[in-house]
Amino acid sequence: MKPGVLVFEPDKEFRWRGHLLFPGLLDGEHIFEITDNGNGTTTFKQSEKFNGILVPLFKKMLDYNTTKGFNLMNTRMKERVEAK
Repeated sequence: MKPGVLVFEPDKEFRWRGHLLFPGLLDGEHIFEITDNGNGTTTFKQSEKFNGILVPLFKKMLDYNTTKGFNLMNTRMKERVEAK
């Protein structure tokens, strides 16, 4: 996959979409959202949407790997941010 950036708004949102071989086969759109809560805290949310004709064949693997990867990334990011 060679993802293309769809949205880049500093301190707000970063979004990209990639395709396996060609659009419609297996597409993934990854979204990072940052919200300033106005009280000195920030909420970070990431999500991913999959589309394409191969999604049903890979759904369990995509769900497991995506959740595992999100949790690991979120843990590491939290550690780095709070260490500063």
